[in-house]
Amino acid sequence: MQAPQTICAFTVDANGAASPATAGWPAETGAEGGYTWLHFDVAIPGLADWLSACLPALTAATLMQTETRPRCDEHDGGLILNLRGVNLNPGAVPEDMVSLRLWVAEGLIITARVRKVWAMDAMRARFEAGHAPGTIGGFLAEVTQALTDRIERVSLDLEEETDTLEEAMLEGADDAAPQVASLRQSVIKLRRFVGPQREALNRLAGFDHALIGAQDKAHLRETANRAMRCVEELDAARDRLAAIQDHLDAQRALAIGRNGYVLSVAAAIFLPLGFLTGLFGVNLAGMPGQSHPAGFAVLSLTSVAIGALLFIVFRRLKWL
Repeated sequence: MQAPQTICAFTVDANGAASPATAGWPAETGAEGGYTWLHFDVAIPGLADWLSACLPALTAATLMQTETRPRCDEHDGGLILNLRGVNLNPGAVPEDMVSLRLWVAEGLIITARVRKVWAMDAMRARFEAGHAPGTIGGFLAEVTQALTDRIERVSLDLEEETDTLEEAMLEGADDAAPQVASLRQSVIKLRRFVGPQREALNRLAGFDHALIGAQDKAHLRETANRAMRCVEELDAARDRLAAIQDHLDAQRALAIGRNGYVLSVAAAIFLPLGFLTGLFGVNLAGMPGQSHPAGFAVLSLTSVAIGALLFIVFRRLKWL
């Protein structure tokens, strides 16, 4: 069965010299000591049938999964990898991560994606220039490094935004709550996949597999360490944002309590005055001062005196 349309396809010799693959795998394989790389869009018609016909059933199903999480497993002499990269596509948010599925076997690399993965575009440019990793292990090392490079940059941006929010909070900014909520969501979404990806990279670096040489393992371990630092930075940013949110909540609760206290004191002062004016406002015969020309003035002065007295008492009690 002929391979369906690819995003790109290359054959690579042992020296890293790449050339376009014309017939596709399995009709065409890498030169001795080299490999063939086929890169697909999951939405390409006929891809699922071709994968099912040419690859182990589990491998084909893994490459076509709708939802994926980072993983790395050995299967049928090859390696299955699901990785994630930040979303750098126009109009997208970086933390809405894009998936990359890989099947690696002797002389063959198959990669598939749903949305554009910029790290793979950079890899494709290298192949088109004729400069490709000479081994499959080298390919894996460079792909994981490219994905981690971009994750690190986004993680650093989130950390800098957290620093800015902390400074704004210390300067008394009271409108940071929406920014904190948005930034916390971004950190959590990125951390959701970077954590499992670190574990997948550690597992990949630890495999004793013929496709991965000693030097490639060293590069993979370094990439796994960098992914670990990203996880730690994201965890720290998440905790700092939680602390900022707690501080904002405490400030809001304090303001509400202060306002409620002021209203309570005001009500305590005006309650007896309201009772007094209500009592003298009834339209019944026999009310004192009803016919006296200075009755209203006397009532007003009495109310002011009672209010002033209550104010002095509250001040003495340190309620004001």
